[in-house]
Amino acid sequence: MTTPLLPDASPEHVAFDFAALTERERYKLMIGSIVPRPIALVTTVDPEGRVNAAPFSFFNCLSADPPILALGVENHDDMSFKDTARNVRLTEVFTVNIVSRAIAEAMHVCAVPFPPGVDELAAAGLTALPGVKVASPFIAQAPAAFECRRHITLELGRSRQIILGEILYAHYRSEVADPARLRIDPATLDAIARLGGSTCCTIRDRFEMPTPSLAEWDARQAGE
Repeated sequence: MTTPLLPDASPEHVAFDFAALTERERYKLMIGSIVPRPIALVTTVDPEGRVNAAPFSFFNCLSADPPILALGVENHDDMSFKDTARNVRLTEVFTVNIVSRAIAEAMHVCAVPFPPGVDELAAAGLTALPGVKVASPFIAQAPAAFECRRHITLELGRSRQIILGEILYAHYRSEVADPARLRIDPATLDAIARLGGSTCCTIRDRFEMPTPSLAEWDARQAGE
């Protein structure tokens, strides 16, 4: 299918009517533009206690009061639930592990479509540690991990769910967090993010850009 280009109000732009695009075409435009996206390596357990781990880049934080994370979980092609969605539905809990550059390759192993019953963490060489407030474990090598209880699940048609989870407990590698100041060192966190396609990036190129106060803005405009 040829993607339709539409006239735009500006000659410097091209336009797309999302209603005229296929799901795949919308997906390609969105993941190529809404970047960088943090990666959640999500650990869950089934009712028998078997651990599953899977990465998701449709992920972010939405609220601090209450502390809410969001996961976008797509179903299989036959619309059956993936292990993560099924486990969260049955157990009501999950753990989000932040992916650092050091465990990026291990995260990629967890994305392999293993058959049911395969321990992704063992295959990836990652260590599961028991959760404190939830049944799902956290990953020892992850720089940060958040134990979550399902808050609500939004069903978006047949193909995707948005799972909102309330953070109950957090784990940080000792070198990452300053507990006295509640400060996270971004260099030590060394998180990676997803771009379009299979491309990922690091957050190693950083700069400070504090938001100016109104007085500072007025002074700047006045040339002071």
